[in-house]
Amino acid sequence: MKRIGLIGGMSWESTATYYRMINEAVRDSRGGLVSADIVMHSLDFSEVVALQKADRWDEAGALLGAAGARLANAGADCVLICTNTMHLVAEQVAKMSGVALIDIIDETAATLKADGRRKPLLLATRYTMEHGFYTDRMRRHGVEVVVPDAEDRAAIHDIIFGELCQGEIKSCSRERYLAVIEKARALGVDSVILGCTEISLLIDPDALPLPGYDSTAIHAKAAVGFALGNKALNRAA
Repeated sequence: MKRIGLIGGMSWESTATYYRMINEAVRDSRGGLVSADIVMHSLDFSEVVALQKADRWDEAGALLGAAGARLANAGADCVLICTNTMHLVAEQVAKMSGVALIDIIDETAATLKADGRRKPLLLATRYTMEHGFYTDRMRRHGVEVVVPDAEDRAAIHDIIFGELCQGEIKSCSRERYLAVIEKARALGVDSVILGCTEISLLIDPDALPLPGYDSTAIHAKAAVGFALGNKALNRAA
């Protein structure tokens, strides 16, 4: 089994989900008491958020890249950035870590394409929805991402940081997200990407009015496939 390196803590709520999903999948594959070989560097999310708000992405990339390098030094054969937003600096992290980086956007695009989806709605942080890195990379795979309007983007972003990252799950916020999905369905989207690793804490991708794709679950599955030698790897580029 290859060793998986996790850059976590962004937030730790979703990092805990990664840890559980990866180990559940390894156990299901190998049986018995088998668990995954994982090393983790959990960052102080407040430091990362401060850099995001200040638009200091190069510094954020250096911070995550240094974490990736430490994971590589600890024997990690691959690295995962356990958040969608920080894939904005995935290239820098891959370069600094020096090991394979499993890219959440590539893996999600591959899953969408395998199911014949070409026009998904993206629910994510404002940075992921607005900075272009996500939609541009999806477009390379032939997937045209639709993002909500400005008012809805602000609401989605505020719920992620103000509630989900702090462990708060509110039914009114769930209804707000479902209203955004219904609005997008009228515009012809064919699926929904839960493009923030905390969103699956709020809404069930299998209980939506459109096919839902949980990026956290997809990313974790890709890590297990790599660790067990069952899957080719998408590299950040």
